[in-house]
Amino acid sequence: MKLIKILSLLALSAILVACGGGGGGTSTPASTIIGLTLDNAATPTKLYVANADNQTVQAVDLTANSVTTLAGLAGNAGSTNGTGNAARFYEPFAVTSLGGDLYVADANNYVIRKVTTAGVTTTLAGTAGTVGSTDGTGTAALFSVAKGITGAGNYLYVLDTYNQTVRKIDITSGGVTTIAGYAGTIGSADNASGSSARFNYPFGIAVDASNNLYITDTLNQTIRVISSAGAVTTLAGTVGTAGSANGTGTAATFNNPAGIATDGTNLFVADSSNHVIRKVVISSGVVTTLAGTVGTAGSADGTGTAAKFNTPTGLTIDNAGNLYVSDQWYSKVRKVTSGGVVTTLSATF
Repeated sequence: MKLIKILSLLALSAILVACGGGGGGTSTPASTIIGLTLDNAATPTKLYVANADNQTVQAVDLTANSVTTLAGLAGNAGSTNGTGNAARFYEPFAVTSLGGDLYVADANNYVIRKVTTAGVTTTLAGTAGTVGSTDGTGTAALFSVAKGITGAGNYLYVLDTYNQTVRKIDITSGGVTTIAGYAGTIGSADNASGSSARFNYPFGIAVDASNNLYITDTLNQTIRVISSAGAVTTLAGTVGTAGSANGTGTAATFNNPAGIATDGTNLFVADSSNHVIRKVVISSGVVTTLAGTVGTAGSADGTGTAAKFNTPTGLTIDNAGNLYVSDQWYSKVRKVTSGGVVTTLSATF
Protein backbone atom coordinates (compact mmCIF):
# COMPACT_ATOMS: atom_id res chain seq x y z
CA MET A 1 0.00 0.00 0.00
CA LYS A 2 1.07 3.57 -0.51
CA LEU A 3 3.25 4.90 2.31
CA ILE A 4 3.20 8.55 1.32
CA LYS A 5 0.06 10.61 1.64
CA ILE A 6 -0.09 13.61 -0.62
CA LEU A 7 -1.89 16.88 -0.18
CA SER A 8 -2.94 16.92 3.43
CA LEU A 9 -1.75 20.18 4.91
CA LEU A 10 -3.37 19.81 8.29
CA ALA A 11 -6.59 21.83 7.80
CA LEU A 12 -5.31 24.01 4.97
CA SER A 13 -3.87 22.42 1.83
CA ALA A 14 -1.34 19.92 0.53
CA ILE A 15 1.79 18.61 2.13
CA LEU A 16 4.03 15.61 1.70
CA VAL A 17 3.62 13.55 4.84
CA ALA A 18 5.05 10.08 5.36
CA CYS A 19 2.79 7.68 7.16
CA GLY A 20 1.71 4.11 7.43
CA GLY A 21 3.26 0.73 7.73
CA GLY A 22 5.81 -0.25 5.13
CA GLY A 23 7.23 -3.08 3.20
CA GLY A 24 4.93 -5.99 2.86
CA GLY A 25 5.37 -8.63 0.20
CA THR A 26 7.52 -8.49 -2.88
CA SER A 27 4.67 -8.47 -5.41
CA THR A 28 4.43 -5.22 -7.36
CA PRO A 29 5.80 -2.91 -4.66
CA ALA A 30 4.70 0.71 -4.90
CA SER A 31 7.17 3.22 -6.31
CA THR A 32 7.57 6.62 -4.70
CA ILE A 33 10.73 8.36 -5.86
CA ILE A 34 11.50 11.35 -3.66
CA GLY A 35 15.15 12.26 -3.07
CA LEU A 36 17.58 12.66 -5.99
CA THR A 37 21.33 13.21 -6.25
CA LEU A 38 23.91 13.01 -9.03
CA ASP A 39 27.11 11.01 -9.00
CA ASN A 40 29.05 14.00 -10.31
CA ALA A 41 27.63 17.48 -10.78
CA ALA A 42 30.33 18.41 -13.32
CA THR A 43 29.87 15.44 -15.67
CA PRO A 44 26.93 13.41 -14.37
CA THR A 45 26.53 9.85 -15.59
CA LYS A 46 24.20 8.51 -12.90
CA LEU A 47 21.23 9.83 -10.99
CA TYR A 48 20.62 8.17 -7.63
CA VAL A 49 17.06 7.89 -6.37
CA ALA A 50 15.63 7.32 -2.90
CA ASN A 51 12.57 5.20 -3.67
CA ALA A 52 10.60 5.44 -0.45
CA ASP A 53 7.75 2.99 -1.00
CA ASN A 54 9.95 0.58 -2.92
CA GLN A 55 12.36 0.49 0.06
CA THR A 56 15.36 0.84 -2.25
CA VAL A 57 18.11 3.15 -3.42
CA GLN A 58 18.23 3.05 -7.21
CA ALA A 59 20.62 4.26 -9.90
CA VAL A 60 19.61 5.70 -13.26
CA ASP A 61 22.11 5.50 -16.12
CA LEU A 62 21.63 8.93 -17.71
CA THR A 63 22.78 7.71 -21.12
CA ALA A 64 20.65 4.57 -21.37
CA ASN A 65 17.89 5.71 -18.95
CA SER A 66 18.14 2.23 -17.43
CA VAL A 67 17.35 1.74 -13.74
CA THR A 68 19.15 -0.64 -11.40
CA THR A 69 18.81 -1.21 -7.67
CA LEU A 70 21.94 -0.28 -5.76
CA ALA A 71 20.76 -1.27 -2.27
CA GLY A 72 17.64 -2.67 -0.63
CA LEU A 73 15.07 -5.23 -1.74
CA ALA A 74 11.90 -4.03 -3.44
CA GLY A 75 8.87 -4.21 -1.16
CA ASN A 76 10.80 -5.37 1.89
CA ALA A 77 11.18 -2.93 4.77
CA GLY A 78 13.77 -3.36 7.50
CA SER A 79 16.94 -1.94 8.97
CA THR A 80 19.58 -4.55 8.13
CA ASN A 81 23.02 -3.40 7.03
CA GLY A 82 24.52 -5.33 4.15
CA THR A 83 25.46 -5.27 0.50
CA GLY A 84 23.02 -4.81 -2.37
CA ASN A 85 19.68 -6.56 -1.85
CA ALA A 86 20.80 -7.86 1.56
CA ALA A 87 20.35 -4.35 2.97
CA ARG A 88 16.96 -3.12 4.16
CA PHE A 89 15.44 0.36 4.40
CA TYR A 90 12.19 1.72 5.78
CA GLU A 91 11.14 4.67 3.65
CA PRO A 92 14.47 5.94 2.33
CA PHE A 93 13.32 9.49 1.71
CA ALA A 94 16.30 11.69 0.79
CA VAL A 95 19.75 11.02 -0.62
CA THR A 96 22.91 13.05 -1.18
CA SER A 97 26.35 12.36 -2.59
CA LEU A 98 29.41 13.30 -0.55
CA GLY A 99 33.01 12.17 -0.81
CA GLY A 100 32.17 9.48 -3.34
CA ASP A 101 29.52 7.83 -1.16
CA LEU A 102 25.78 8.23 -0.78
CA TYR A 103 24.04 9.19 2.44
CA VAL A 104 20.37 8.39 2.91
CA ALA A 105 17.76 9.78 5.29
CA ASP A 106 16.08 6.48 6.15
CA ALA A 107 12.98 8.20 7.45
CA ASN A 108 10.96 5.55 9.25
CA ASN A 109 14.02 3.81 10.65
CA TYR A 110 14.98 7.19 12.21
CA VAL A 111 18.58 6.80 11.01
CA ILE A 112 21.09 8.14 8.50
CA ARG A 113 22.64 5.44 6.34
CA LYS A 114 25.79 5.36 4.24
CA VAL A 115 25.72 3.53 0.91
CA THR A 116 28.86 3.07 -1.15
CA THR A 117 28.71 2.99 -4.94
CA ALA A 118 29.22 -0.77 -4.59
CA GLY A 119 25.96 -0.94 -2.60
CA VAL A 120 27.51 -1.56 0.83
CA THR A 121 25.07 -0.13 3.39
CA THR A 122 25.92 0.83 6.96
CA THR A 123 24.29 3.03 9.60
CA LEU A 124 26.12 6.29 10.27
CA ALA A 125 23.94 7.80 12.99
CA GLY A 126 20.76 7.08 14.89
CA THR A 127 19.23 3.93 16.36
CA ALA A 128 16.85 2.01 14.12
CA GLY A 129 13.33 1.99 15.54
CA THR A 130 14.06 4.55 18.26
CA VAL A 131 12.63 8.06 17.95
CA GLY A 132 14.24 10.99 19.75
CA SER A 133 16.16 14.24 19.41
CA THR A 134 19.39 13.46 21.23
CA ASP A 135 22.74 14.80 20.04
CA GLY A 136 25.57 12.32 20.29
CA THR A 137 27.80 10.00 18.29
CA GLY A 138 26.58 7.14 16.14
CA THR A 139 23.82 5.13 17.79
CA ALA A 140 23.77 7.54 20.75
CA ALA A 141 22.19 10.17 18.48
CA LEU A 142 18.44 10.03 17.87
CA PHE A 143 16.24 11.40 15.07
CA SER A 144 12.54 11.66 14.30
CA VAL A 145 11.68 11.17 10.60
CA ALA A 146 14.41 13.01 8.70
CA LYS A 147 13.30 14.06 5.22
CA GLY A 148 16.05 16.32 3.89
CA ILE A 149 19.78 15.81 3.52
CA THR A 150 22.72 17.53 1.85
CA GLY A 151 26.45 17.66 2.43
CA ALA A 152 29.62 19.68 2.05
CA GLY A 153 33.19 18.97 3.05
CA ASN A 154 33.17 16.56 5.97
CA TYR A 155 29.62 17.27 7.09
CA LEU A 156 26.07 16.28 6.37
CA TYR A 157 23.19 18.63 7.07
CA VAL A 158 19.95 16.86 7.89
CA LEU A 159 16.41 18.16 8.26
CA ASP A 160 14.99 16.28 11.21
CA THR A 161 11.52 17.11 9.99
CA TYR A 162 9.32 15.79 12.77
CA ASN A 163 11.64 17.32 15.37
CA GLN A 164 11.48 20.69 13.51
CA THR A 165 15.27 20.95 13.65
CA VAL A 166 18.38 21.10 11.49
CA ARG A 167 21.13 18.65 12.44
CA LYS A 168 24.80 18.44 11.48
CA ILE A 169 26.75 15.18 11.22
CA ASP A 170 30.50 14.69 11.02
CA ILE A 171 30.81 11.82 8.52
CA THR A 172 34.14 10.72 10.00
CA SER A 173 33.00 10.34 13.60
CA GLY A 174 29.23 10.10 13.24
CA GLY A 175 28.90 12.95 15.73
CA VAL A 176 25.51 14.69 15.57
CA THR A 177 24.71 18.20 16.77
CA THR A 178 21.61 20.40 16.42
CA ILE A 179 22.37 23.70 14.72
CA ALA A 180 18.92 25.29 14.44
CA GLY A 181 15.43 24.87 15.82
CA TYR A 182 14.18 23.44 19.09
CA ALA A 183 13.02 19.83 19.15
CA GLY A 184 9.26 19.43 19.09
CA THR A 185 8.55 23.17 18.86
CA ILE A 186 6.81 24.56 15.77
CA GLY A 187 7.12 28.20 14.74
CA SER A 188 8.56 30.63 12.23
CA ALA A 189 10.96 32.79 14.25
CA ASP A 190 14.19 33.99 12.69
CA ASN A 191 17.05 34.41 15.09
CA ALA A 192 20.82 34.53 15.12
CA SER A 193 20.81 31.95 17.88
CA GLY A 194 20.13 28.54 16.41
CA SER A 195 17.98 27.12 19.20
CA SER A 196 15.78 30.23 19.18
CA ALA A 197 14.85 29.76 15.53
CA ARG A 198 11.64 27.89 14.71
CA PHE A 199 10.51 25.81 11.74
CA ASN A 200 7.31 24.14 10.60
CA TYR A 201 7.99 20.95 8.64
CA PRO A 202 11.41 21.70 7.10
CA PHE A 203 11.62 19.46 4.05
CA GLY A 204 14.25 20.29 1.42
CA ILE A 205 17.80 21.51 1.99
CA ALA A 206 20.68 22.73 -0.17
CA VAL A 207 24.15 24.08 0.64
CA ASP A 208 26.38 26.48 -1.28
CA ALA A 209 30.16 26.78 -1.52
CA SER A 210 30.24 29.11 1.50
CA ASN A 211 28.30 26.60 3.65
CA ASN A 212 25.14 28.68 3.73
CA LEU A 213 22.10 26.42 4.02
CA TYR A 214 18.82 26.94 2.17
CA ILE A 215 15.66 25.25 3.47
CA THR A 216 12.11 24.87 2.28
CA ASP A 217 10.09 25.45 5.44
CA THR A 218 7.10 23.73 3.94
CA LEU A 219 4.20 24.38 6.28
CA ASN A 220 5.40 27.94 6.85
CA GLN A 221 5.34 28.38 3.04
CA THR A 222 8.77 30.03 3.14
CA ILE A 223 12.38 29.69 2.05
CA ARG A 224 14.77 30.00 4.99
CA VAL A 225 18.51 30.61 5.12
CA ILE A 226 21.01 29.53 7.76
CA SER A 227 24.22 31.48 7.23
CA SER A 228 27.60 29.86 7.75
CA ALA A 229 27.69 31.85 11.02
CA GLY A 230 24.42 30.23 12.14
CA ALA A 231 21.99 33.12 11.66
CA VAL A 232 18.51 32.03 10.55
CA THR A 233 16.54 34.36 8.25
CA THR A 234 13.60 34.14 5.85
CA LEU A 235 14.54 34.86 2.23
CA ALA A 236 11.18 34.56 0.47
CA GLY A 237 7.55 33.70 1.08
CA THR A 238 4.93 34.85 3.54
CA VAL A 239 4.61 32.83 6.74
CA GLY A 240 1.36 30.86 6.83
CA THR A 241 0.16 32.13 3.45
CA ALA A 242 -0.09 29.66 0.58
CA GLY A 243 -0.13 31.16 -2.89
CA SER A 244 1.67 31.43 -6.20
CA ALA A 245 2.61 35.11 -6.46
CA ASN A 246 5.95 36.04 -7.93
CA GLY A 247 7.67 38.96 -6.25
CA THR A 248 10.42 39.92 -3.86
CA GLY A 249 10.82 38.52 -0.36
CA THR A 250 7.53 38.43 1.54
CA ALA A 251 5.64 39.61 -1.55
CA ALA A 252 6.19 36.14 -3.06
CA THR A 253 4.11 33.16 -2.00
CA PHE A 254 4.56 29.39 -2.26
CA ASN A 255 2.26 26.41 -1.92
CA ASN A 256 4.12 23.66 -0.07
CA PRO A 257 7.66 24.18 -1.34
CA ALA A 258 9.49 20.83 -1.28
CA GLY A 259 12.82 20.10 -2.97
CA ILE A 260 15.45 22.81 -3.31
CA ALA A 261 18.76 23.16 -5.16
CA THR A 262 21.24 25.96 -5.77
CA ASP A 263 23.75 26.99 -8.43
CA GLY A 264 25.35 29.41 -5.96
CA THR A 265 23.53 32.44 -7.35
CA ASN A 266 19.95 31.21 -7.50
CA LEU A 267 17.75 28.75 -5.69
CA PHE A 268 15.39 26.42 -7.53
CA VAL A 269 12.34 25.19 -5.67
CA ALA A 270 9.87 22.40 -6.44
CA ASP A 271 6.70 24.27 -5.49
CA SER A 272 4.79 21.03 -5.16
CA SER A 273 1.15 22.03 -4.73
CA ASN A 274 1.45 24.76 -7.34
CA HIS A 275 2.87 22.16 -9.78
CA VAL A 276 5.71 24.48 -10.82
CA ILE A 277 9.44 25.06 -10.49
CA ARG A 278 10.33 28.44 -9.01
CA LYS A 279 13.56 30.42 -9.17
CA VAL A 280 14.76 32.59 -6.27
CA VAL A 281 17.64 35.04 -6.64
CA ILE A 282 19.68 34.65 -3.45
CA SER A 283 21.01 38.20 -3.33
CA SER A 284 17.60 39.88 -3.65
CA GLY A 285 14.90 37.33 -2.80
CA VAL A 286 13.23 37.89 -6.19
CA VAL A 287 10.99 34.92 -7.03
CA THR A 288 9.89 33.96 -10.55
CA THR A 289 8.38 30.84 -12.11
CA LEU A 290 10.80 28.88 -14.29
CA ALA A 291 8.55 26.13 -15.62
CA GLY A 292 5.03 24.77 -15.26
CA THR A 293 1.59 26.31 -15.02
CA VAL A 294 0.35 27.30 -11.57
CA GLY A 295 -2.53 25.14 -10.40
CA THR A 296 -2.50 22.88 -13.45
CA ALA A 297 -1.23 19.33 -12.96
CA GLY A 298 -0.09 17.48 -16.05
CA SER A 299 2.76 15.69 -17.78
CA ALA A 300 3.46 17.81 -20.86
CA ASP A 301 7.02 18.48 -21.89
CA GLY A 302 7.74 21.96 -23.21
CA THR A 303 9.22 25.31 -22.34
CA GLY A 304 8.13 27.50 -19.47
CA THR A 305 4.35 27.54 -18.96
CA ALA A 306 3.88 25.03 -21.79
CA ALA A 307 5.33 22.35 -19.51
CA LYS A 308 3.20 20.63 -16.88
CA PHE A 309 4.15 18.92 -13.62
CA ASN A 310 2.21 16.85 -11.10
CA THR A 311 3.44 17.44 -7.54
CA PRO A 312 7.15 18.02 -8.24
CA THR A 313 9.05 17.10 -5.11
CA GLY A 314 12.72 16.11 -5.11
CA LEU A 315 15.30 18.28 -6.84
CA THR A 316 18.98 18.20 -7.72
CA ILE A 317 21.17 20.24 -10.10
CA ASP A 318 24.28 19.77 -12.20
CA ASN A 319 26.98 22.34 -12.93
CA ALA A 320 25.43 23.19 -16.29
CA GLY A 321 22.27 24.32 -14.52
CA ASN A 322 20.14 21.33 -15.48
CA LEU A 323 17.61 20.36 -12.84
CA TYR A 324 16.37 16.82 -12.20
CA VAL A 325 12.94 16.68 -10.59
CA SER A 326 10.96 13.78 -9.08
CA ASP A 327 7.51 14.33 -10.54
CA GLN A 328 4.26 12.80 -11.79
CA TRP A 329 3.12 11.99 -8.29
CA TYR A 330 6.57 10.54 -7.53
CA SER A 331 6.80 8.17 -10.48
CA LYS A 332 8.89 10.00 -13.11
CA VAL A 333 12.02 12.14 -13.34
CA ARG A 334 11.86 15.36 -15.36
CA LYS A 335 14.83 17.34 -16.60
CA VAL A 336 14.62 21.14 -16.67
CA THR A 337 17.27 23.24 -18.41
CA SER A 338 18.34 26.67 -17.15
CA GLY A 339 16.11 28.09 -19.90
CA GLY A 340 13.03 26.27 -18.60
CA VAL A 341 12.91 23.52 -21.24
CA VAL A 342 11.31 20.43 -19.67
CA THR A 343 11.74 16.85 -20.86
CA THR A 344 10.92 13.50 -19.25
CA LEU A 345 13.44 10.75 -18.64
CA SER A 346 12.15 7.45 -19.99
CA ALA A 347 13.43 5.60 -16.93
CA THR A 348 10.80 3.44 -15.22
CA PHE A 349 10.76 2.91 -11.45
